[in-house]
Amino acid sequence: MAKIRNRRKPVAEMNVVPYIDVMLVLLVIFMVTAPMLNQGVAVELPKVESQALPQDNNARVLTLSIKADQTYYWNMGDTVETGQNRASEQASELPALVQAVAAIVRQSGEQGQRLQIFLRGDRSIPYEAVMKVMSGLQQAGVNNVGLITEAP
Repeated sequence: MAKIRNRRKPVAEMNVVPYIDVMLVLLVIFMVTAPMLNQGVAVELPKVESQALPQDNNARVLTLSIKADQTYYWNMGDTVETGQNRASEQASELPALVQAVAAIVRQSGEQGQRLQIFLRGDRSIPYEAVMKVMSGLQQAGVNNVGLITEAP
């Protein structure tokens, strides 16, 4: 009796398990590093020991920065209609900053969103510059401002 050889055809399917493993590792890496990214301009913050403020995940966050040369920046991560033109990221003069913040406060109020405002000031700026910004924020209708510092 003759032996019948049973030939197997090669399987033409691709094994995707290693690709899934790589994608999951990349996902974990991005999830870990995303909260560490800091948007905005480089400011040397004062080193102070303090408790972190509780954050409202449903609120819009507006970060105002004062650099060492006393230029003013604001950042929300999106573009906001400020009346005259669409602006984002920078306001070089204090009146322009106050106008932009007032527009953002008005827009958030119309949309029914809470707004959290944080101020980052370079450690070398005088106290007077911070107080001018705080006064301007008060004129824009802002009641609560969080001051951002760096842990020692």
